[in-house]
Amino acid sequence: MTTSEKNIVLIGMRGSGKTTVGAILAGRLHRELIPMDALIVYETGMTIPQIVETCGWTRFREIESQVTQKVARLRGIINATGGGVVLNPENIGALRATGIIFWLAISVDNILHRIGEDANRPSLTGRASRRDDMVATLEEREALYRQAAHYIIDTNGKSQEHIAEEIVRILQEKEKS
Repeated sequence: MTTSEKNIVLIGMRGSGKTTVGAILAGRLHRELIPMDALIVYETGMTIPQIVETCGWTRFREIESQVTQKVARLRGIINATGGGVVLNPENIGALRATGIIFWLAISVDNILHRIGEDANRPSLTGRASRRDDMVATLEEREALYRQAAHYIIDTNGKSQEHIAEEIVRILQEKEKS
């Protein structure tokens, strides 16, 4: 499978810029963007907070895995995953089989600056504060992101445009080799 046939998969914490960077990449590379959280909302007819409140996190993760398997079968798309996609090893196996995975690494301070108190982003751990929630979640997932990624992109202090440029550069170098 050539680089142009492979999916570009963006993983990382909420607020890391996956959807925004994905949209920039889609425009530059003339590829379709699949924002997985939006696809889950479309397919279930419920917002993510509604799914979590009604069905719980376990059911949300099951739905996320079903959508991941479906999206991973596509070719040549940009996949902006949900932050928790790495929690299921089967998700990562499917994504790696057809894609090049970029981890958009971000600090907790930058996450909090970007997402604020967004009501569409329910607590992941039930911790009292948003900061405690993000610290605990990043601690849980950091090794999983690192293991899943083909490339790690430090997003701290960079614009989404700069991050997209960095990914395009990596893809161009990969195409040459």
